[in-house]
Amino acid sequence: MELLGRKRAQKVERPIKVLQFGEGNFLRGFVDQMIDVANEKGIFDGDVVIVKPTDRGGLEKFKAQECQYTVILRGLLDGEAKSEGRIVTCVADAVHPYQEYEKYAKLAELESLRFVVSNTTEAGIVFDDTDRLEFCPPKSFPGKLCKFLYERYLFFRGDASKGLVMLPVELIDDNGKKLKDCVLQLAERWGLEKGFADWLDEACEFASTLVDRIIAGYPKDEAVTICEKLGYQDDLLVVGEPFGLWVIESKKDLTDEFPLQKAGQPVVYTDDHKPYKQRKVRILNGAHTSFVLASYLCGNDIVLESMRDADVYDFAKKTIYEEVMPTLNLPKEDLEVFAQAVFERFANPFVRHALLSISLNSVSKWRARCMPSLLAYLEKEGKLPKRLVFSMAALLAFYTGSELRGNALIGHRGDAEYEIKDDASVLEFFAANSGREAGEYAKAVLSNEAFWGQDLSAVPGFCDMVAADLARIREVGMREAIKELEKA
Repeated sequence: MELLGRKRAQKVERPIKVLQFGEGNFLRGFVDQMIDVANEKGIFDGDVVIVKPTDRGGLEKFKAQECQYTVILRGLLDGEAKSEGRIVTCVADAVHPYQEYEKYAKLAELESLRFVVSNTTEAGIVFDDTDRLEFCPPKSFPGKLCKFLYERYLFFRGDASKGLVMLPVELIDDNGKKLKDCVLQLAERWGLEKGFADWLDEACEFASTLVDRIIAGYPKDEAVTICEKLGYQDDLLVVGEPFGLWVIESKKDLTDEFPLQKAGQPVVYTDDHKPYKQRKVRILNGAHTSFVLASYLCGNDIVLESMRDADVYDFAKKTIYEEVMPTLNLPKEDLEVFAQAVFERFANPFVRHALLSISLNSVSKWRARCMPSLLAYLEKEGKLPKRLVFSMAALLAFYTGSELRGNALIGHRGDAEYEIKDDASVLEFFAANSGREAGEYAKAVLSNEAFWGQDLSAVPGFCDMVAADLARIREVGMREAIKELEKA
């Protein structure tokens, strides 16, 4: 088959407005896909140049396909399975700064450039005091960005209209603020003039963002079939889900400059992204953590099976709607729309999300995702939420085993073994304590302040409820215990 390129998809040359640090699947299936739609609808009129942020690997596939690729978004929309594909043509070029430094550096002089998008992993936004201005390019992403912005500042002689808007999507709290802190630290360490720091403050914007879309990436098991159906070979094919959310917190109003929402894209501009983060963590991530361990011990292996299991589905939905959502400070309608989308995502027939994969590090996940909802519910309602309490008992049941093998604790579901994966100290604790009587086991876990940051056994009634739930799970099995919970 012919390789995808400009002969197949008509490319409209547009001004380069976006510099994108990162060539990975997520940015291509999320940011670039949205920009491409906005271009098609006449809303944005801007192209992207991809910059490779590391020296590992090359950009040969981008060059071979003239920076074009297909994005397929498939999943449930309003209860129906849908699949939509498009050839993304908004990427004008892909540049390797370690191999094409002069070409990369020249981008700082572009009049049309306005936005910098990045996804350099959580470890990408870090201050590296060994980085140097004279490196071509500097080693770290903040180093590359600091030098790039400084060269732009010099070229345009500090013109405030030539500042850039940074839109990092790395999955860390306050990613924009932390990126700016790193850039300012480097500017000070490198002895750059105060005027540059002032220009960063006044002419540039470091927005903090929150992103949400599952991008499965290149579908190696289906690629041949998909390409045959498309009628061309695409070695950069990206598959993901249709749900998306991009929350952008900025001091400046970006709705007209970066108007993706006007093209129907799921972008929210706000002066505080934290309520949206809380919504995502407590509803989406909290739902996962509250039901996956119980679902696995009920005999399910993937999220989709869990949604088709009436007992597990009912437990998960009531946990979110009755115990989590009442604790959140966003409009009820917004929360219900988001929750509905979450359960549609869980039921996506195109995604096989393994429960054991989600179970990784469940102790710290329960602390971050479920504990705040449980404590907030107790404070608001004056009683403990029975399903979130049960999710803790399910965690104790799942983390039951005495054999440490390699980097895992071995648990048992019927006659079959499964691997429990967490920090070594966590696994050692459960290996030593999970064989105890339910009350003693619950007390040992809940009083472990290293796990929870506080003594949860001191929460009135919590330890007794967890112990009672765990005892029933041990006696009648997970499924019957869930059924009894709903009857109580």
